[in-house]
Amino acid sequence: MAELATFSHGPTVPGPPPPGADPTPRSHSGPLPTTAARRRYRIVLGILIALAVFFGFGLLAWDNPMPFGTPGFWVIAEMRVTNVIVMAVVALCHATATVSFQTVTNNRILTPSIMGFESLYVAVQTAAVFLLGAAGVTFFSGLKQFVLLVVIMVALALVLYGWLLSGRQGNIHVMLLVGIIIGGGLGSVSNFMQRLLTPSEFDVLTARLFGSVSNADVSYFPVAIPLVLIAAGLLWARSRRLNVLALGKDTTLNLGINHRAETMRVLFLISILMAVSTALVGPMTFLGFLVATLAYQFADTYDHRHIFPISALTGFVVLSGAYFIMKNVFYAQGVVSIIIELVGGSVFLYVILRKGRL
Repeated sequence: MAELATFSHGPTVPGPPPPGADPTPRSHSGPLPTTAARRRYRIVLGILIALAVFFGFGLLAWDNPMPFGTPGFWVIAEMRVTNVIVMAVVALCHATATVSFQTVTNNRILTPSIMGFESLYVAVQTAAVFLLGAAGVTFFSGLKQFVLLVVIMVALALVLYGWLLSGRQGNIHVMLLVGIIIGGGLGSVSNFMQRLLTPSEFDVLTARLFGSVSNADVSYFPVAIPLVLIAAGLLWARSRRLNVLALGKDTTLNLGINHRAETMRVLFLISILMAVSTALVGPMTFLGFLVATLAYQFADTYDHRHIFPISALTGFVVLSGAYFIMKNVFYAQGVVSIIIELVGGSVFLYVILRKGRL
C-alpha cells in the first residue's frame, strides 16, 4: 500500500523553499523587469565601457614612439587627447539628439539631419568660399565664428519649430516635410555655388564639407563642451517625460503633459546638440541613426534613463573604434567618416526594407 501511495496522481502541494533561497519573485514592473534583463543590461554596459576605455587609451598610447610613462610619451598623448575629446562630444551629441528626436517624432527611422542642419552648414561654408574665395574657410574658423554658426542654426530651428508647431493646426509631420524642403533647397543653392568655384577653391571647400575630427579646434571647447553637457543633461533629466512622449500625443495629454510645449523644449535641446556637433566637425548624416539603432538593440528597454548611457557609449565606441582600426591597421584614418556613412546608410536601407515603410 505504501508503494501504491507513492504513485498517487493527486494534486502536488508545493513544499517550503530550500534553505537560503529567496521566496520573493525576481520580476517586477519596470524598464528592466526580470533578473535576466537587469543582468544583461549590466553586462552590455560593462562591455561598452571596457571597449570605450580600450579604444580611447589605444588612440593615446598605440604607436607612440616614446616609452610608456616618460615625459615625451605624455606630451604626445596630450596632443592626441584632443581628438578623443572631440569623439566623445560628437558621440554624445548624435546619440542623445537622435534618440530624443525619434521619440518625439514617434519614428525610429527619422534623424535630426532631416531638419536641414547639415544643409545649412554646407550652405554657409560654400557661401563663404564663393564670396571670399579660399580665405572664406578661415573666416569661419575662429571661436566667434563658431558661436555665430551655432546661433544661426539654433535660431532658424526655433523659428521653424515655433511657426510650424504653434497654432491650432500645429503638426510635427508638416514640420518634418518643411524641413526636408528647406534642406533640399539649401543643398541646391550650395551645388549651384560650388559649380562656379575654381578647382583650387573647390578643393579647399571639399575638405571642410567632409565630417572629420580633424576639423575641430581646441579653442571651441570652452563653448562647445558646456553647451553639450547642459543640453544632454537636461534631456536625460527629462527621461520620464520622454517615456510618456513615446506613447503618443493622446496618451501624453491624458496624463496631464502639454505635448506641444514639451515637444518644443526637447527639439530646442536637440537643435543645440546638432548645431554644436555640425559646427565642430562637419556633417555626419548617418552616425546618429547607426548609433540609435544599435542602442535600442543593446539596451532592450523603453526607459530613456537606460537608453541614453548605452547610446552615448555606443557612439564613442563606433567613432573611436573606427579611427583606431583605420589608423593602425589600414593606415587610412581620413576615410573614417566615409566608412561610417556607408555603414550607417546601409543599415538605414536595411531597416526601411525590413519595415516596408518610413
